[in-house]
Amino acid sequence: MTDAPYTLPPVGDGWAVPASGAARFSWEYDEGRARLLSLYQKGKDKQWDSVARIDWDLEVDPFDALGTPERSLSIYGSNQWNKLGVQDRRELRRHMASWEFSQFLHGEQGAMICSARIVESVPDLDSKFYASTQVMDEARHAEIFSKFLLEKLQMAYPINTSLQGLLDDALSDSRWDFPYLGMQVLIEGLALAAFGVLRDRTTKPLPKQILAYIMQDEARHVAFGRLALKDYYSQLSAAELAEREEFVIEGCKAMRDRFRMQEVWENLGYDVAECLEYMDKGPRQQAFRSLLFTRIVPCVRDIGLWSPQVQKAYDDMGVLQMSAGDLTAMLAADEAMADKVDQEKLELRQRRQEIDTTVAVGAE
Repeated sequence: MTDAPYTLPPVGDGWAVPASGAARFSWEYDEGRARLLSLYQKGKDKQWDSVARIDWDLEVDPFDALGTPERSLSIYGSNQWNKLGVQDRRELRRHMASWEFSQFLHGEQGAMICSARIVESVPDLDSKFYASTQVMDEARHAEIFSKFLLEKLQMAYPINTSLQGLLDDALSDSRWDFPYLGMQVLIEGLALAAFGVLRDRTTKPLPKQILAYIMQDEARHVAFGRLALKDYYSQLSAAELAEREEFVIEGCKAMRDRFRMQEVWENLGYDVAECLEYMDKGPRQQAFRSLLFTRIVPCVRDIGLWSPQVQKAYDDMGVLQMSAGDLTAMLAADEAMADKVDQEKLELRQRRQEIDTTVAVGAE
């Protein structure tokens, strides 16, 4: 990202998280859970090349990268918004898109590191197999978001403190399942929902392709976390489950505040307190926050971290009703959308070829 200037200077040249825990080998080469091995096969079959699959030649207006209507922006209608001129609002769009895709990029690098830790520390071989495919998936996602920021938006933001804190907690814990829980359930679950909101709102073909294709991978990752952790947590004591439930509660609170974009308001010299208050009380942000938990809450329920304390925390956040969601159906729909985008691209290419042929015949 050295060629894409950060709007705010990142702290240091990088971030070193002290690692703890053991690297585990397994000698059970001939045994494995059929569902997990099936997911591993799917992970191998679904590998793809971002250079070939994504139409990078598509133009992107950095001041309207997503094409979403103004009324969908989080501070639309606020006093701060009403002070802005036309060019100010265009610049705001660029910063908001840059901030969102920057956090996606940092999250994907975190996912790459977490999935590598899972390969190292998870005790069973079938999980190691699948997590190894996820390392490649996350590397591809980081490559894609980096390229979009560098070439299309030409602007980047440092990692958000809420995301950094959750990654720090997940990676620094010595217990092998915490990177699983922090990444596969919380960070990936929330990212999958955020990707879906933008994918469905954008009118621009390039970001739609990027988000749809990455979501196809992420749906498998969430399914992996749910399957592996459900099996493991069924064996834990009440005290051990309580520790993980506390991690989930605190992580969800941090993730709830992850998309407040405080860095954008500070960087543009806005009234930060007013922007944050307007977002917290506004119906658009409340609805968006609820959507962010559509994958997390049913997944937490399914893996067995569903004590009264967890349910109360979700009720206090206004997202408990998400527990009724059909996670399997949502993940299947996320995967199917990428195939639909591929089909639309193929049909458009065929129509263009037919038009070119007709024009050529007419010219003759």
